[in-house]
Amino acid sequence: MTKTAILFPGQGSQEPGMGRDVAESRSEAMELWTVAERESGLPLREIYWDGEAADMADTRALQPALTVVNLSLWLVAREALTPAAAAGHSLGEFAALAAAGVIDAPDAVRAVCLRGRLMAEAGGEGHGMAAVVKLGQDAVEDIVAEAVRRTSGELRIANYNSPAQFVISGEAAPLEAAAGLVKEAKGRAIPLAVSGAFHSPLIQEAADEFAAFLSGLDWKAPAFPVFHNATALPEPDPAGITAVVQRQMTSSVLWIQTLQAMWLTGVRRFVEVGPKNVLTKLLTPNLKEVDGEWTVHNVSTAAQAETL
Repeated sequence: MTKTAILFPGQGSQEPGMGRDVAESRSEAMELWTVAERESGLPLREIYWDGEAADMADTRALQPALTVVNLSLWLVAREALTPAAAAGHSLGEFAALAAAGVIDAPDAVRAVCLRGRLMAEAGGEGHGMAAVVKLGQDAVEDIVAEAVRRTSGELRIANYNSPAQFVISGEAAPLEAAAGLVKEAKGRAIPLAVSGAFHSPLIQEAADEFAAFLSGLDWKAPAFPVFHNATALPEPDPAGITAVVQRQMTSSVLWIQTLQAMWLTGVRRFVEVGPKNVLTKLLTPNLKEVDGEWTVHNVSTAAQAETL
C-alpha cells in the first residue's frame, strides 16, 4: 500500500471564500469558525467570505481562519485517507497536530488565535524578512554569515522552502547587507510584507508567552507521525512534542529536510490539504533528486476531498 503524507499550508495560502463550501455543509466545520471568531474577537467569516484582500492578510485574522479551513477540509479528506505521516508549513503545523490527534481541533484554533495576535504584536522597529531565490543553500548560508559579520546584527534563514527558495529574517542592517550580497551573487532578495522577524530569536518574548499557553493544553501521542518544522523529524512522546512545538515560533522551518525525511520513510503520495497549492509547487524542486516516483493531490474544496 502506498504511504501517504498529508501537508497543511501556512500563511500565504489564504484566498477569498476559502472554507465556505465545507462550513455550509458540515456543522463541525461551522463550529470551528465559531470558536475562531469567539477566541480572536474578529468577524472571520465576514472577512474571508465577503471582505477585502488587505484585511485577509492581517496575521491576527489569517492564522485562525486558515487553520479552520485546513481542519475543515481534513474533516472531509480523512474519510478517504489513512495517512502514514503529516506535516504543516509554519502555521500549518497546528493543523497537522490536530489531524493526528495530538491536540483537539478547538485547542488548535485557540492556540493559533493567540499565536496570530502575539506575532502581530511582536514586530520590532527595523525587523523584517525577505525571500531569497535563485541561489542554493550553501550560498544563502554564506551570505547570512557574512551579513552578520559585517553588521553584528541578528539574521538567520527562517525558511528552508526548496533548494532555490529561502526566507531570511532579522534586523534591518544585516537584511540590507544580505540583499546586496544576494544581488552580487546573481540571486534575488524580495522584501516580505510582514510585521516582524518571524522564526528568529527576535520574537523570543512572544514565543515565551505562547509556550506557556501550550504547556497548559492536553497533549496526546500522535495517531500517525507528525514531522516537525524545527527538527524535520517526528516525535512520538507527548512531552517531546510539546517541547519541540514550543520552539517552533523562533526556529527555522526545515521544509526541504521534512519532505526528504518523509521520502526516506517510504512516503510516495503527498496530499496537500488547504487552499491553493503552494506546498504542491514545492514538491518537485525538493524531490527532483530522489530515485523513484511520487504523486501529489490537492484538497482545497469539499468536492476535491470527496473524490480522493
